[in-house]
Amino acid sequence: MQVVIRNYSGKGAKELFDVLEKNKADVESLIRTVKGMVSYTLARSRDGGFSVTVCQDQAGIEESVQKARDWIAKNAAHTGASAPQVSSATVIAHLR
Repeated sequence: MQVVIRNYSGKGAKELFDVLEKNKADVESLIRTVKGMVSYTLARSRDGGFSVTVCQDQAGIEESVQKARDWIAKNAAHTGASAPQVSSATVIAHLR
């Protein structure tokens, strides 16, 4: 399994997470369409927030990153949020 963490902070990040929270059902529906998606978490932090996506393979991770980027461009570009800091890795352990 693979994991990607997208961390949003700085200018516009809080506003971005306001939009994401208001459209939570839409975001969840979109991410559920990612092939091989195992789990998804969207969390608000003091200065913005982050998402954690676990997929069966790298192709799913790449699809999730693209879908997130496209959704934000279409629905939240007005927030002016910077691109996220993206970290990818191979999962060692995943508990449910």
